[in-house]
Amino acid sequence: MFKLSLVPMRAIARALALAASALAASLPAAAHQHAHTHGHMTLDVAVDAQTITLAIASPLDSFLGFERAPRTDAERKRVADMVARLNAADQLFEPDAAAACRLSRVDLASEALGLGAAQGHSHGGKAEHADIAVDIVFTCTRAAQARFIDVKLFDAYPRLRSIDAQVAAPQGQFKRSLRPGAARLGLTR
Repeated sequence: MFKLSLVPMRAIARALALAASALAASLPAAAHQHAHTHGHMTLDVAVDAQTITLAIASPLDSFLGFERAPRTDAERKRVADMVARLNAADQLFEPDAAAACRLSRVDLASEALGLGAAQGHSHGGKAEHADIAVDIVFTCTRAAQARFIDVKLFDAYPRLRSIDAQVAAPQGQFKRSLRPGAARLGLTR
């Protein structure tokens, strides 16, 4: 009986791992498909047996107040601060302690800022509306036991007003909306 229940859990974990890969792979396409709305971002979350993967797509304006390559020392400092803060994603996203997670990877991509895969392909920051994509991976001892993630982006970035989250977890797939004052992302239905 134990082996029978273990097999479906492995199948679920594999399916979630594939979903996480698909979310990460489709992020650039998704970033262009969502409406470019200042103060709004999308967050895709995939939970499997040992990882929690987050994929963010957002206008740069929500983080910086501008959407182009920085032009002044003050703007360059703002970009450097944003990059440092996002690279410390465990300060912005706190998975439920029951999952025993630690931050293992952060990848940033923005053509306007020359970050990530877009590095070296910038068009001089001339795009009227520029986005940023952030992929974050937490490695966990018991990821499937996480019931929530505390999202601290609203405190860190006051221009951010809403987050549309899509979750793929062992309990199923569902959507959530987060706002300032209501920033705990539930991972169960």
